Amino acid sequence: MAFARRSASETKARDLGLALARLAEGDGTPSAIGVDRLKAVNPRLTPQAVGLMIRKERAIVEETLAERGLRLADYSDQGPGRGMEFAIDAAS
Repeated sequence: MAFARRSASETKARDLGLALARLAEGDGTPSAIGVDRLKAVNPRLTPQAVGLMIRKERAIVEETLAERGLRLADYSDQGPGRGMEFAIDAAS
C-alpha cells in the first residue's frame, strides 16, 4: 500500500476518530462522549478544533470509526461554552 500524504486537518480528523473509538471501546457501546473527555485523551483536540474537524472532515472521522466497527450515531453542539457531545454506537 502506497503512502498517502495527508494535510494537517486530515491528520487531526483521524486523531479525533481514534480518540472517539478508544473512549467508546472502553465504555462499551452505545456511549456518549463529551468534548472534555476528548481533550483529556488528546490535548490537541480543543473544542474549537473538534468543531472544525466535525464540520470540515466528518467523512474522515466516520471512516476512522468504521475501521474499528463503530459509527457516529449523533453529534450535538450546544454552542460556545455549552459543550459538544458525540453518540457512538456499534456499526450495523
